Amino acid sequence: MTYYILAGEASGDLHGSNLMKALYEIDSQATIRFWGGDLMQGVGGTLVKHYKERAFMGFFEVLTNLSKILKLISFCKEDIKNTKPDVIIFIDNSGFNLRIAKWAKKEGFSTRYYISPQVWASRAKRVKAIKRDIDEMYVILPFVKDFYKRYDYDVHFVGHPLIDAIANRNPVSPEGFKKAHNLSNKPIIALLPGSRKQEIKNMLSVMLSLVKDFEGYQFVIAGAPSQDYDFYKGFIKSNRVTFVTNKTYDLLSVSTAALVTSGTATLETALFKVPQVVCYKGSAISYQIAKRIITLKYISLVNLIMDKEVVTELIQGDFNKKRLKKELERILKPDIREALFLDYYNLEKALGGAGASKKTAQLIFKSLKS
Repeated sequence: MTYYILAGEASGDLHGSNLMKALYEIDSQATIRFWGGDLMQGVGGTLVKHYKERAFMGFFEVLTNLSKILKLISFCKEDIKNTKPDVIIFIDNSGFNLRIAKWAKKEGFSTRYYISPQVWASRAKRVKAIKRDIDEMYVILPFVKDFYKRYDYDVHFVGHPLIDAIANRNPVSPEGFKKAHNLSNKPIIALLPGSRKQEIKNMLSVMLSLVKDFEGYQFVIAGAPSQDYDFYKGFIKSNRVTFVTNKTYDLLSVSTAALVTSGTATLETALFKVPQVVCYKGSAISYQIAKRIITLKYISLVNLIMDKEVVTELIQGDFNKKRLKKELERILKPDIREALFLDYYNLEKALGGAGASKKTAQLIFKSLKS
């Protein structure tokens, strides 16, 4: 069969690549055409557009790039028409994907959604459109299935694909990692400033302002695969800061603590059992809009899943050097770390175990054959 997959951002590329692997195992003759990134391209199939071409963050940024986005939507529709896939699989990235889904359903295409849009966080009225436009939904967070049940929409909880991604990685030894990247034996504080340029600009300078205050540690920036080192080097002012690119999992596996931009990376950090401070700062306009429509108590997936404050969140004005220093000092204390490790263990149990990609691929294939 022919599968058309639409994924955006680094996390969508990761989950899309694992889904593609599972689909090829079930359907060895599959034809896969996709919007994604390097990881999906490495699996096979045909890359249509890289997610770098549409990495717009925040309401204001979307508005200023609206013309480009509309052209991409138009191109996508035309490409789907020409491809005539047996199924379109949407992965997260709701702003783009829900527009395509509405059109695709009217055109008679079979639609599936893997990793639900965050309608549970804001604009719950979108559930009506999702029920209308999506034939089947596969969710990766336990509370999301319960959320949809309130709207009489039965979805599949398949577990979280990050568990598989982490379990299937090639492990690295602390000594090997440090030697490969010319690091000392000092404990590592990982800096995960996000994957988009605007995020990195907003986050990294404040994170790096702590370097002089933590002489006993070395700081390592996790570079996003979507950005070049030249973009990061303007922020680096100390020889105690190291940059590694596309090695986030290896870095987390050897880190003592982490400063993490809100997003999927907060959950990845927790699954590696690394104490963290969650950070977020957007443009003033985007933040004011988001504050009025987002109804959640927390912004990090760790706290949302556990329904309590497991990790500290420093948002907008609270994200400053003074607060960040205080919270980093806090998570370096043995008693705080011990409590975090226990919460992280319970978090992993709540995520439903391994096999999310395989379960989703099987459900998609079975539904198309029935």
